[in-house]
Amino acid sequence: KCMKIPCELVVWYVLPTIRREVARELVKAHGMTQAQVARKFGVTDAAISQYLRKKRGNNPLIEESPSYPQFENEIRAAATRICDEDSEFATEICRICTVVKSTGMLARIYEVQTGCKPPSCACDVNIIAL
Repeated sequence: KCMKIPCELVVWYVLPTIRREVARELVKAHGMTQAQVARKFGVTDAAISQYLRKKRGNNPLIEESPSYPQFENEIRAAATRICDEDSEFATEICRICTVVKSTGMLARIYEVQTGCKPPSCACDVNIIAL
């Protein structure tokens, strides 16, 4: 019986990929420095360097997903909102994570990493918050 909750897998497998992609977009497309990105993310400059050099955040299940173009579009939009200070990094992470869930990427990560059928919360973006 699988006891992993999808959010654990988000922390291990999804969040680093989101950080890597948003960092890359902020540096390459918006001209931010690694130090500026690090401050926005609440991590060290060294962590941003590792994301940019693809030493962190590699996830073939996301990168090879048929839904990857939709993920990339959301990354670009999020980076623009963060750069323009129209939104906070945390808000954008949640928005991107919703895309990961709604496209089935999180369910696939769950299946591969646990060998179990994913719970409905790995796919359902309409879970009601208390």
